[in-house]
Amino acid sequence: MIDGRWTTDEELASLRYREGRFERSPSVIRHWITPDGSPGPTGDGGFKAEAGRYHLYVAFGCPWAHRTLIFRVLKGLEDRISVSFAAPRRTEQGWVFDNATPDYADTCLGKSALWEVYADGHPGYTGRVTVPTLYDRKSARIVSNESADIIRMLNSAFDDAGARPGDYYPEPLRPEIDALNERIYEGLNNGVYRAGFALTQEAYEEAFDQVFETLDFLDRRLADRRYLCGSEQTEADWRLFPTLVRFDVAYHYAFKCNLRRLSDYEHLWPYARDLYQTENVRDTVFFDLYKQGYFSLSELRNPLGIVPKGPLIDFDQPHDRERLG
Repeated sequence: MIDGRWTTDEELASLRYREGRFERSPSVIRHWITPDGSPGPTGDGGFKAEAGRYHLYVAFGCPWAHRTLIFRVLKGLEDRISVSFAAPRRTEQGWVFDNATPDYADTCLGKSALWEVYADGHPGYTGRVTVPTLYDRKSARIVSNESADIIRMLNSAFDDAGARPGDYYPEPLRPEIDALNERIYEGLNNGVYRAGFALTQEAYEEAFDQVFETLDFLDRRLADRRYLCGSEQTEADWRLFPTLVRFDVAYHYAFKCNLRRLSDYEHLWPYARDLYQTENVRDTVFFDLYKQGYFSLSELRNPLGIVPKGPLIDFDQPHDRERLG
């Protein structure tokens, strides 16, 4: 969108490159929900944590949106924060809804495309129209389209508004979590996209090497600890998980990250199964939709739009990670 008006969402026009290297556009809308509505670290105040007030717009295939769905179930906010799922396809209108079916309807505003939510909820917006998007019914404004901020809001803002107990960003571990987040984001979360969207061999190999350097580092780290920061799950685990759960079904093939599979790693593979088997998390995972999304018709990556039938991956296998405490 430019100055609040929809322009185009054609792939080559919407992606940013420098010397063949894919560069992710920064999120623009970064207000915060807080327990009392006071201003957060960025943006405006006025967004108080209240049950039924906020609505998430997501897409099943998007790993950044997946983070927010995970925190929604971890914190037991399913009945307090409603959600709409965009259809599992991109069109010339970007992310769209099919209001004829409840699965992919905009159950909040009844819009036909996500850009219309942006046009109403953030007048004059310039930037990409992305998921996740957190919308405030009360003020008719978009709160945030930055997944890292949204999961921190869900982690703590609703603790006095009916959220399930649990802190995935405990103060003593924050420096360690932040350092892990930075390394994992650069090398892996975004690294697979830099490999998959690269326009030159040099850019691809640079990203490819960083992806597997990061995976190898994580596998070593998990050899003697159940989770990334010890015996308890933290935000760092849940920022990593959406990439891991997509790796073998999508990134290994569609993004040419094919040195090793997740299932080839001694510690990362059972660790990923451990996270998947956390209560209610499996309900946020949709392998077939990931394949449909990443193998959709694309002049850059899949010009015929053929979706592979495999692989078969069993995340329900026992993981034996409890022994690490």
